[in-house]
Amino acid sequence: MVRAIIFATKNAGKLRELRYLCEPFGVEVLGLVDLEGAPDVVEDGATFEENALKKARAIASWSNKLTIADDSGLEIDALGKRPGVHSARFAGEHGNDGANIERVFAELQPFTRPVRGFTARFRCVLAMIDPTCGAEHVTSGTCEGEIALEPRGSNGFGYDPIFIVKEAATALHDRTMAELSADEKAAVGHRGKALRAMMTTLEAWLRS
Repeated sequence: MVRAIIFATKNAGKLRELRYLCEPFGVEVLGLVDLEGAPDVVEDGATFEENALKKARAIASWSNKLTIADDSGLEIDALGKRPGVHSARFAGEHGNDGANIERVFAELQPFTRPVRGFTARFRCVLAMIDPTCGAEHVTSGTCEGEIALEPRGSNGFGYDPIFIVKEAATALHDRTMAELSADEKAAVGHRGKALRAMMTTLEAWLRS
């Protein structure tokens, strides 16, 4: 029997990634665009965890279905770990990837580029809520890298084209996240790491 999980996002790229990661478990992953009347949740938390939990709790309460929510973003050390929780709306308009990337380059312009590049990381926090028992589970994942001189690749979304993966001792070294295949991104990406950390709990639910 196929069981359904709600992924509390309207971001098509994030939904595509989670569906891909959940394929081996034969579970249907529904996004908010698939659910009529789903409430909008204001992401006003100070941390990724606060936002992920707020979204998961709200959608789980509304749907009475197991819900996973994420909050994720790009942390650039030279910018004091900004854009951070404001990654999706860094340039003002939510989800304008091109404008967000342009603002990153503009804010880095006054800095002298280090020899090894501007260090950065993608960070993801996943929150899973089972409304039938009120159980909550939170995991996180990070992917270390640096900022590219210009966008490269067309496979990703968000800041993927300017994030050079710096996973040590792998063939992915020095490629942007947008130059990776779905398999490669799942292996090293922050969302894949967070989901794998959640797998034991998720598998227990699927078996129940």
